[in-house]
Amino acid sequence: MRIVDTHCHLIHRDRHNYPWLSRVPPLQRDFTLAEYLPQARAAGITDILHMEVDVAEADLEAEARFTAGLGHNVTGLGVIGTIAGCRPESAGFPAFAERVGAIPGVRGFRRILHTQPDDLSRAPIFAENIRRLSGTGLTFDICVFPQQHQIAIDLVRACPDVQFVLDHCGNPDLKGGDLAVWRAGITAAAALPNLACKFSGIVTNAPSGGWTLDHLRPAAEHIIASFGWNRVVWGSDWPVLTLNGDLGGWLAAARALLADASQDEQSAVFGGNALRIYRLG
Repeated sequence: MRIVDTHCHLIHRDRHNYPWLSRVPPLQRDFTLAEYLPQARAAGITDILHMEVDVAEADLEAEARFTAGLGHNVTGLGVIGTIAGCRPESAGFPAFAERVGAIPGVRGFRRILHTQPDDLSRAPIFAENIRRLSGTGLTFDICVFPQQHQIAIDLVRACPDVQFVLDHCGNPDLKGGDLAVWRAGITAAAALPNLACKFSGIVTNAPSGGWTLDHLRPAAEHIIASFGWNRVVWGSDWPVLTLNGDLGGWLAAARALLADASQDEQSAVFGGNALRIYRLG
């Protein structure tokens, strides 16, 4: 079975500036393919989609070009695509998207929203710019907190011809928080046919240092029940994952949570859906 990691971050501080790293000391170092690949091979991962790492705006294009080229330098397990960071709130987005979207290996874009003011993505220019992706096959990943689910829903609805992916199961609070708002948001979001959901990030949102399958199960069960087997993709969120787990442990947990599914259903979540949605081929 092909296992596509749709959410692998690589950090190269000698190449790019990452303003947010200073707020997360355990991640304030380089995380490279040389460290990731042995763990990925041992876990059974077969393909990598690089996810942008919220670099400084001046480094967005450079990060996309660098990570898009990594697949040509790795034999066997390697990077088969990259998602570029962007600024759809900017008047310069159309030219940026045309230029960066043409880079071989770029499969879509993402703009971090959960750390930004809500008004940023509610501005008319944001949806107007994302609609420019219509017909290109380029995707748009969204990362929001449960209280921001309506923002994501409004954005996806405003861009019906663009394929969106909701990162990290919509960030449920699995540390014992109330999941009612999250559940309602996921149910509503899943009604939009141009939105898929990424089975990722929930280890970070689980109890620190002692999570079990039962802590993760509510997220897994609700996203599958809501989105179905053909609109869910798996991702590691490495190295953010390392704040509360490890690559092999998270993949083993994800496979255990879906162990009762058919082989076709498991193959779809762990690889097939990603190949189709992100046009990885």
